[in-house]
Amino acid sequence: MRIDLSRALFALLSLTLLAGFARADVTFEITGVGARQFPIAVSAFTGESGLKEPLTEVIRADLERSGRFKLVDSGSAPVAENAMGELANWKSRGADSLATGSVRIEADGSAAIRLRLYDAVNSRQLVGVEVRSRASDLRRTAHQLADLIYETLTGDRGVFATRIAFVLKQGARYSLQVADADGHNPQTVMASNEPILSPTWSADGGRLAYVSFERKKPIVFVQDLYAGSRKPVAAFKGSNSAPAFSPDGRTLAVTLTLDGISQLYRVPAGGGEAQRLMRTPAIDTEASFSPDGSQIAFTSDRGGSPQIYLVGAGGGEAQRVSFEGNYNVSPQFSPDGKTLAFVRRENGRFVVATLDLASRQTLTLTNGTYDESPSFAPNGKLILYATETGGRGTLATVSIDGQVKQRLSVDGNAREPAWGPFPAQLAVTRLSSNP
Repeated sequence: MRIDLSRALFALLSLTLLAGFARADVTFEITGVGARQFPIAVSAFTGESGLKEPLTEVIRADLERSGRFKLVDSGSAPVAENAMGELANWKSRGADSLATGSVRIEADGSAAIRLRLYDAVNSRQLVGVEVRSRASDLRRTAHQLADLIYETLTGDRGVFATRIAFVLKQGARYSLQVADADGHNPQTVMASNEPILSPTWSADGGRLAYVSFERKKPIVFVQDLYAGSRKPVAAFKGSNSAPAFSPDGRTLAVTLTLDGISQLYRVPAGGGEAQRLMRTPAIDTEASFSPDGSQIAFTSDRGGSPQIYLVGAGGGEAQRVSFEGNYNVSPQFSPDGKTLAFVRRENGRFVVATLDLASRQTLTLTNGTYDESPSFAPNGKLILYATETGGRGTLATVSIDGQVKQRLSVDGNAREPAWGPFPAQLAVTRLSSNP
């Protein structure tokens, strides 16, 4: 079912009813490039032929998908780790940077992986590291190495090693999935014959809150991803919907209908008494905490049409912040707290846009027909959202300037995406510039 983002948006049952889903290989469609691309050659790692999961392929794919890099063909033969003497040749071939590496497989099946990143223009090593990886973690390690290259060359922290959550449906079965940021390695967190909605991450990445209809009514659950345990934390009379973790992970903002109308409350993340934030005759929903925890952005129709407002995290007087158009919903704070991503209606289409909170300037980023559920990457450079292609749901990302778009396609439907936080930093041993 397509989402009617009108007043009926706030009736939870109208938020999402998904069509059938069938698992399939993930494919990407990339459109556009960044304002500046970094020409780079990524050589095949020496010794990686013995790995079940080749590193080079993953690293190249990560960099290419970002739109920030132009890959220079390095051929299939590995380049020696000590490539200082070859940098002039790579520069002449159009590569400003060269990444080389090697793999040594240990007796226990783990791998010692070395990566060196060279500046071919100035003939110097930019970074050299050695990391250890279990065989089961090779793909994640490759993402982390791609993040290292990305951060070294762009100055921004990479998000290739992060995870995303989203809802899928196959036949009569709904499932909450967690996967790598590129859509690979999907894991089922929970499954049900009833709808699952609105997954949201805790700031430490250890928990997911979501709405499940498994008890024939909408209830908010919190699931511990490491222990595998879960608990209903908002199961009050009426509807319990749209959870959002506070930055410290102690509470959730939720939408409840205790008095017959959707209003914002805070509840302990472990369950407990609900604290009402405001008391209005309007519908208030879709809370999002600011990164410092001081404010909540939300959607309300108190002015006659769905618009975005801000209120203190403890409640109080709300301030309207969206004024362009008569339909602006689903606000999500950027990691630096300066921008909101949201869904707006333009010429009958629902698109993802951003709102600069200082200047109140808006920027439309997508051009789909039914784009929804925006979620910032933890570095603030990309927005993940759900869209529709050929009558079925897919996931997509767009850069915050709108120049680079990616569509993640599967044979079925995917909805309700949420981008997880940064993982723990990669443990590395630094290598000298003289291999």
